[in-house]
Amino acid sequence: MRAFEARNGAAVAELDAEERAVVARVIADVGLLLAGEAFGTQREQVETPEEELFRHLRGFEAALSDPEDPAVLRILPNAAPDDREVADEFRRLTEPDLRATKVERLRVIWEALNEDGPEWEVPADEAMSTAAALTDVRLVLAARLGLDTDEDADVLHREIEMAEHAMEAGVEGASSVNPERVWLGMLYQALTWLQESLMTYVMRDDV
Repeated sequence: MRAFEARNGAAVAELDAEERAVVARVIADVGLLLAGEAFGTQREQVETPEEELFRHLRGFEAALSDPEDPAVLRILPNAAPDDREVADEFRRLTEPDLRATKVERLRVIWEALNEDGPEWEVPADEAMSTAAALTDVRLVLAARLGLDTDEDADVLHREIEMAEHAMEAGVEGASSVNPERVWLGMLYQALTWLQESLMTYVMRDDV
């Protein structure tokens, strides 16, 4: 995976086939969470069997049907937490359009990641909307990972380090860290890194 950089008037990142498949799958899952319908059938992009490639996403996907999903409140928060009536009315008036906007942003990313080749090209005029969509995906992952504070993020970082050290030492099975949590945590970190590089592109001086 290579971070976004300015190239021919656009922001361009590079992801291999497995990376593209995983990110596209998560993007589609968040779109499903918001829209209640899939973007479409993703074509097979890698030789690795789907069951193996996506096995650590099972819990993530299963939680999408929860009607009280805390991830929804992360990306569609209450406007008035202390006044349920006001919050419900504001949600009724604004949520359909907001959901549609968020889903369309995700769909654009999903379609780009299902194109051939390693390059993920984001036109300059779509950079901010793409960054916003990545924020939504990261918020959903953060909800799944229970990341509410900086301390929670530090704990996750240490867990990932422990798992990586165990793998390097050849004692992966001895790690007490939940492999699904570690895998989702690594995905969260990768998307954070990609989003930061995209924002660096947006804030560059040579605009």
